Amino acid sequence: MRKIVISTFGSFGDVHPYVAIALELKRRGHRPVFATSEIYREKMDALGLELHPVPPDLPGYDRPEEVARMVSELVDPKRGPERVFKQLINPHLRGMYDALAEATRDADLLVTHLLSLAAPPLVEKTGIRWVSTVLAPISFFSVYDPPVLPNAPWVYHFFNLGPGVARALMRVARWKLDQLAEPLYRLRAELGLPRGGNPMLEGQHSPRMVLALFSTALARPQPDWPPQARVTGFPFYDQRDRAGDDAAAAGLDPRLAEFLDAGEPPVVFTLGSSAVYVAEDFYRESVEAARATGVRALLLLGEESNRPAALPRGVAAFDYAPYGELLPRARAVVHQGGIGTTAQGLRAGIPALVMPFSQDQFDNGARVARAGAGRVLPRPRYNAASAARELRALLDGEGYTTRAAEIGRRIRAEDGACAAADAIEEVLRG
Repeated sequence: MRKIVISTFGSFGDVHPYVAIALELKRRGHRPVFATSEIYREKMDALGLELHPVPPDLPGYDRPEEVARMVSELVDPKRGPERVFKQLINPHLRGMYDALAEATRDADLLVTHLLSLAAPPLVEKTGIRWVSTVLAPISFFSVYDPPVLPNAPWVYHFFNLGPGVARALMRVARWKLDQLAEPLYRLRAELGLPRGGNPMLEGQHSPRMVLALFSTALARPQPDWPPQARVTGFPFYDQRDRAGDDAAAAGLDPRLAEFLDAGEPPVVFTLGSSAVYVAEDFYRESVEAARATGVRALLLLGEESNRPAALPRGVAAFDYAPYGELLPRARAVVHQGGIGTTAQGLRAGIPALVMPFSQDQFDNGARVARAGAGRVLPRPRYNAASAARELRALLDGEGYTTRAAEIGRRIRAEDGACAAADAIEEVLRG
């Protein structure tokens, strides 16, 4: 048995892939320990996984008003990514470092998420074995496969003029990212360490192993990726064959199953686990779009306050449903573009209309569209008329449906959790 500390931070989309990996490691006889926010303790306890709390403390989902305030600031497309660092991460770097040092004191290996900024200096101080990960292709900032940036999606067209132009633009981005990293550079100096690489760029990557926790259906390795990067496929948390998975074991709500059985597969409208707190008119407009398109619709509300006043015939609403059970029975999915929801839609083999808010969502949506499995409609332009128009384009004909089905078969043949566990054990043996 080896103790493997998994350091992650964020929403369910930032936690669930590591839960899948942790359950696989536990099945193999290891001792995975999560170093993450206290709000996930109940989930970890239910799964039989250990949790060591690491700041900052996030408001629990039983405090929806506080969560809504936080999410509204972080999903702003122009300033949201900057606020993640300035408001959530940087003020707590020393506390993160100390908590992570305690969690890893007797550990054999550390696995890190992009936002585990205190981890690389800890690795340098202690020498602990380290595997870093990225959840979405945007984290590689490749000039050969350039990202679509949330605060300036139009820049992608200039990135695409060639690697030379992209490198020049990346130098501008690096200057901005170096400003955001100044608190970490100061912490490294206090610890007697050199400045190091930028923690959002080359400084995030382990020199031994970098796991790209997504499918090559979304992005393929590029010449400027770290040579030690390995694409594993998506690690899915809700597969029934992952022992201890409470969501998969619960299956679908009987009322939801009854709705699905009563007619044609519906279009699912969802905002993941965070954007539901800033849904505004999304569900109301979606009901009208479904009515105009003539499709059955299923709303996953997240928060009961999002429920429209009246639901017409052929439209149902539920707070939650496990994607792995639901989406294979859907006709299409409309979602915010988070990497977790994107992965589930691709695995289900259904076309998607992606409505990005911020962060990696613009890039994820663009990749789905370039793969021929969906379309993108930015949040400010989403209304009943525009959504209905995009849904018609998505559902009329066989193009998107056929391509999505092809990608779904490919992703279902992968096992990201097993591949990631194999790579982690390889580093342990080394």
